[in-house]
Amino acid sequence: EHRLELRPEVFPVQPAGVRIVLARRPVDLGGEDEIVEMDRMRKRIADHMVTSKRTSPHVTSFVEADVTNIFRWRNKVKDQFQKREGEKITFTPIFMEALIRTIKDFPGVNVSVDGDKIIQRKHINIGMAAAMPSGNLIVPVIHDADQLNLVGLTKRVNDLARRARDNQLKPDEIQGGTYTITNVGTFGNVMGTPIINQPQVAIMATGSINKKPAVVETPEGDFIGIRYKMFLSHSYDHRVVDGALGGQFVRRMADYLEQFDPERAW
Repeated sequence: EHRLELRPEVFPVQPAGVRIVLARRPVDLGGEDEIVEMDRMRKRIADHMVTSKRTSPHVTSFVEADVTNIFRWRNKVKDQFQKREGEKITFTPIFMEALIRTIKDFPGVNVSVDGDKIIQRKHINIGMAAAMPSGNLIVPVIHDADQLNLVGLTKRVNDLARRARDNQLKPDEIQGGTYTITNVGTFGNVMGTPIINQPQVAIMATGSINKKPAVVETPEGDFIGIRYKMFLSHSYDHRVVDGALGGQFVRRMADYLEQFDPERAW
């Protein structure tokens, strides 16, 4: 095998038997610039993100969902929920509940790829991306999330998020995920193009909830009303998830969110 080092801006046809290694272009430094070494976790995150982009051809589909019923329901029950369950209910477990139902409808996204083989996962283990005080990212996992009701999901989400902030997660609590959800709306972002958490093949980003004027259909006719809306951003691995599956998946999750029963108990 022969090695041929090239500058990144040069892309010739690769000759047979020659492995092209792109030489890293040095970064120019100014007189007042400061060099900060990445910590161990930042290096691992960087490697993981680069590996994912090299491994999976990413495609992202977007759907806007009307979550007015969810927004109003949470405001109505949050004080009583905290008093009875001892936990604050956020939007994350509600979104996760809809996500789990969607995964059951479309198990083709709950897979991994091993060479030319597809591994169909029989457990639904939901990773939830969480920002740490250091600014680094960690993804604790709720194993067998489909076995939990909304109260159970809320308690697990809060517990894992709390211990992620305190750097108290156990090794098995950040392993074994089959699908990941990330809430970019926490930072006021309306949508995103999240990077797949390998060896998974898809990830869902939930955007910020905003009030918008919208057409409301009623038996008496259409009218303009103020609705609470958000975007769902679904990134998926085009090696095994085509546009039809990826697009139907995010549309179905939006449908479940929009069909949320405002009279339900938790």
